[in-house]
Amino acid sequence: MTPEKFEMFENRLLKNYKHRLKQAKRLNLTCWRLYDHDLPEFPICVEFYEDYIYIAEYNRRHALNEEEHLAWFETTKGIISTMTGIPIDHMYVKLRKRMSHREGQYEKEEVTESKIITVQENGHKFLVNLTDYLDTGLFLDHRPVRALLAEMTAGKTLLNLFCYTASATVQAALAGAKSSLSVDMSNTYLDWAQRNFELNSLSSSKHQLLRADCLKWLEEDSQTFDVIFLDPPTFSNSKKMDSVLDIQRDHGDMIRNAMAKLAPNGVLIFSNNFRKFKMDELVT
Repeated sequence: MTPEKFEMFENRLLKNYKHRLKQAKRLNLTCWRLYDHDLPEFPICVEFYEDYIYIAEYNRRHALNEEEHLAWFETTKGIISTMTGIPIDHMYVKLRKRMSHREGQYEKEEVTESKIITVQENGHKFLVNLTDYLDTGLFLDHRPVRALLAEMTAGKTLLNLFCYTASATVQAALAGAKSSLSVDMSNTYLDWAQRNFELNSLSSSKHQLLRADCLKWLEEDSQTFDVIFLDPPTFSNSKKMDSVLDIQRDHGDMIRNAMAKLAPNGVLIFSNNFRKFKMDELVT
């Protein structure tokens, strides 16, 4: 890697830092994304969480041997540290690989010591885990969706399917949602969601959590909701599910089943993170 390439990265980082730091202060954020693969020579995502930085390196084919790659990464971290004032020992690094259909979405990694902290988004509190999983528990790129849900659900009922740590529910509840039901099949993430609820003093009678297979629950439950947030994983083969979920194959039936649970004039928000996703024409 040439000095000119590192200088380009430094310049891009500085430009992003000046703009996004001002935005974070204005929006009362202590967690925000600084950089996301803006330059092809630096395929990393850099995120702030309070006084820590989380770096995800996208897996790629490159001509660097192990020693050269290590030198590249150490120099890159040094630039980030100098720019932000965050020491390198406050950085947590993960390798973001392409998922195969044999891997779980949120597999736990082996760590010697967990790093769990509380961050703020729009004045609301969330627990994030910087060490134990590939994802931290709060998807920063979903912030606009959470804001949209908060705006839409005031005085209304919300169903959050595949809720993960239920950060979207927290935003909606604190914006005045009448009630909510957040569904996931992972005890780990439902426990995490419960702690997010407790951090924000949410009522367990108005805002409920349910452990269930979302696909099966959609087919069997008869409740209706004013707003439904459907954000399934790209793929899941969990042993807790009755069937394998493939978002490209299954989204049509999933969306139709979700729409059947909408109250009159209800709204469904559907999203997924599969980059090659194509919507079923029968859905649209």
